[in-house]
Amino acid sequence: MIVSDHENSLFSIEDISEPENIDDVIYTLMVNPNLSTINYFNDFSDKNITPESLEGGDADETCIFEVDGTGQCLLMTTHAFHHHLEDNPRRATEILVSRAARKMLCLGARPMVVSAFLYHINFADHNGHLTASGAKQGLEFSARKLQLKVTDRKIRFDHFKGHGPVPPTLIISMMGLVTNKALITTHEFKRKGNNIFLLGRPSDDIGASEYLEFYHGISNSPLPEFNMEAEVHLREVLLGLHENKLISSASPVGKGGLFFTLLRAAFPNNLGFDITTDAETRRDAFLFGEAMGRIIVDVDPEKEDEFVDFVASTRMPFFMLGHVTRGEIRIDDVSLGFTDKMSTGI
Repeated sequence: MIVSDHENSLFSIEDISEPENIDDVIYTLMVNPNLSTINYFNDFSDKNITPESLEGGDADETCIFEVDGTGQCLLMTTHAFHHHLEDNPRRATEILVSRAARKMLCLGARPMVVSAFLYHINFADHNGHLTASGAKQGLEFSARKLQLKVTDRKIRFDHFKGHGPVPPTLIISMMGLVTNKALITTHEFKRKGNNIFLLGRPSDDIGASEYLEFYHGISNSPLPEFNMEAEVHLREVLLGLHENKLISSASPVGKGGLFFTLLRAAFPNNLGFDITTDAETRRDAFLFGEAMGRIIVDVDPEKEDEFVDFVASTRMPFFMLGHVTRGEIRIDDVSLGFTDKMSTGI
């Protein structure tokens, strides 16, 4: 069963008018600091950061550590969450842990351990203790379902006085293992002509998305659609796809939804994409919704039949989006320009 916050919120997607002009949405969201290439393509640096200097950069924030002499690699990723954490701390924690695990699995790593740090809990507020308790339950449940060992969990209690409270923030770190560095599957599209598939089910969900908050100005909405059983299913499918070497890249649908996930996969090799949206899903939700449990993969045409047969055998919902282009972005047969203009235009 899909867990939903809709019963606890007055928000309904039916109250949101679907934009007629997708270009307007895209270029509005491109200046959102949370989606800007500045936030996805830079490291700590003394250099002046410009959009032009970031073209061809790597948007992969996961660190890879080679274990000397073994051929094995440890991978580490860190994720944080504060939005809606107080509204539903258990579910928010499950989403955060699942998001990190999805990232690991896309790279071909088997997630192994997770640590969690909960900051800015108001010691004097009963709700602070409820947040901590819910986060603990979510951490333990998601770790058990995703076969993770919890290595550490800490809470920082604050006593706010003389200034407004800082929202509670959960930060988790996860480590995974790859038996051979050569088996790591990176997130970027590899070459023109590869086919692009979406693993997971499209959804009419825009809850807590950058699109809803930045474009429509609505922050009071439920957490994104989430289903832990679907996350467990994805785990097994991705492990199998990597084991059989059937995918060239894999990216979890993240901030900005499917469109910005595709864009981040296209940037590093100056490629583009030509996709068709799902006629049974609202176009804005399909492109910009941030429902959990979805992965974008690109597949060599020579492996497409084997890929389709394997995924179908697992009963994982999947959708053929389109193909990788030389640099042009096309949605439903309409050209939106080229990825190099998307970058320098910010």
